[in-house]
Amino acid sequence: MKKTIRIIGAPMDLGQSRRGVDMGPAAIRYANLSSQLRKLGYQVEDAGNIDISLRDALPEAGISSLLTAVRRACELLYEAGREAVTDGCTPLFLGGDHSISIGTIGGITHYSPAGVIWIDAHGDFNIPEVSPSGNIHGMPVAVLTGSGFPELLNIGRAGPKLKPSEIVLMGIRRLDFRERSMLRESGITVYTMRDIDERGMSTVAYEALEKLQHLPRIHVSLDADSLDPIEAPGVGTPAPGGLTYREAHLLMEILSDSSRIGSMDVVEINPILDQRNQTAKIAVELATSLLGDGIL
Repeated sequence: MKKTIRIIGAPMDLGQSRRGVDMGPAAIRYANLSSQLRKLGYQVEDAGNIDISLRDALPEAGISSLLTAVRRACELLYEAGREAVTDGCTPLFLGGDHSISIGTIGGITHYSPAGVIWIDAHGDFNIPEVSPSGNIHGMPVAVLTGSGFPELLNIGRAGPKLKPSEIVLMGIRRLDFRERSMLRESGITVYTMRDIDERGMSTVAYEALEKLQHLPRIHVSLDADSLDPIEAPGVGTPAPGGLTYREAHLLMEILSDSSRIGSMDVVEINPILDQRNQTAKIAVELATSLLGDGIL
């Protein structure tokens, strides 16, 4: 019998300056996520959205008020992820910007470690001292490995939530200057778009699974901007030259075949910038592909 999938919405736009990504969970639900999962034989529980502070309601106190709100949201997500794992469910988190993963990944690794495949155009490995924008959604991988704003490092439990050997970044094609050197020195496995172009998605996907073979389960964190903007226009930080529709599906199919998928984030969908909910529809297709919807 298939596990129950618990959908947890995180309509957060606090980690970036471009508005609209808080409507991502609604767009994904509107694209028939629950019904598509039920067609695959899953029981589906939609837990609704966690309570997140409205950006416009925050006091004008610069980064401090944003940090407080992000920390509170990630604490709720941490607990929601921990509870889902305890209840034997597969948590599926709907963002919101990618800073939600500070909480989601922390929660699903509360009792035991997991490998993380982070599919993104960006490295999300900035720290406050070197970030050109200062946006928190460009920092979650650094926070999860123990670097960054002190307010975010001890959410749920003290210290890092992931080791570099537990992370694989895929689809990377846009890094800030200082971020490049920090990633090279981190020990994190990084597959850029050049790697995928030269070696092919199947080779890279199987190698990523092998890198994480010491871990019993895998969390997939899917940023919609990992796809080429032609495929997925509804994102706030588009970067040309991304994954094609078929490359993204092949990756999900190979990961699904491993039977090790334990949880997932879908983040950074901005319906204001989208065309007829195209990006949310593709995200639903990719999520169901990861969860077992094959071609035959």
